[in-house]
Amino acid sequence: MFSVLRQPARTLYRPARAYVTQKNESAEVGTSTTEVAAEESEEKKELPMLQRPLGVKEPPSSLRKSWGESQYETIIDKGKLIDQRKHLVKQIGKGYYEDLINTRHWGGKTWIAPKTVIREDKALYFPDIVGKSLDKGAEVHTTDLLRGKISTVGILGTQISDEHIRYFVLPTNEALFQNPEYPEYQHVLINLQENYLRSMLVNLFTSRLRKSTPPELHPTYLLSSQDMEYQREAIGLDNKHIGYVYLVDENLKIRWAGGGDAKVEESEALLRCTKVLLERLQQKKAGSKKSGKPAKEKPTPPGS
Repeated sequence: MFSVLRQPARTLYRPARAYVTQKNESAEVGTSTTEVAAEESEEKKELPMLQRPLGVKEPPSSLRKSWGESQYETIIDKGKLIDQRKHLVKQIGKGYYEDLINTRHWGGKTWIAPKTVIREDKALYFPDIVGKSLDKGAEVHTTDLLRGKISTVGILGTQISDEHIRYFVLPTNEALFQNPEYPEYQHVLINLQENYLRSMLVNLFTSRLRKSTPPELHPTYLLSSQDMEYQREAIGLDNKHIGYVYLVDENLKIRWAGGGDAKVEESEALLRCTKVLLERLQQKKAGSKKSGKPAKEKPTPPGS
């Protein structure tokens, strides 16, 4: 969608290398037979399904806490303090190029998206992310943008991640976007640039990005430089080089998620799950109109 952040395809999507087993050729490419066998074994492994609900436990808010308030909450909340320490220890042991190296296997994909929606009583919240909209440049909070809607939310940071999201949501957007039968549906894109220099670069080329993005997406396309350090793991942003898609319900809960190269069954599951949430929301609205009271979503049985 935007060329300024284009990453060389050979860097992020390195095809399975034609490794040679002869000693002299292995020496030339600097790869031992043991390393080759280990990488081939890794490629043969099947990716697991998403093992847990993604999101944060606390309902998000567009009201920003001061640094002092955040520090005070961390001090009195021992659980939060322990989580931060675990996160820091994990980051210390992580190599600078680890995300890039991990794209060798499955293009950086680490799990397969679920086939059904995550139950509402088990689902967690999508965190509040603030950014500037592409249409007017006004500051927008995802908490305000997503509330009351059924949204597919894509988080991207590179050209490759943009393509990941596009293929994930293509069937869903073709069927539901600007469809008068589903006015509650919206597609949100968050161009997340936590690196200051990359963020400045994107801001410089905003006009080019605006031209390359369909006008109907400008109000829901956000440019954000928010630090996601302590929320990245919670929402499953395992690799900064690939794109992630979240299905967020009207109550800001993540009901489905996918990332990396979209498999056909994953993109089909996203469309199916989005329709399920839209139909439930419409039923709730219809019920609330008849009774005059807001209807609550009934708990769904496991696997539904």
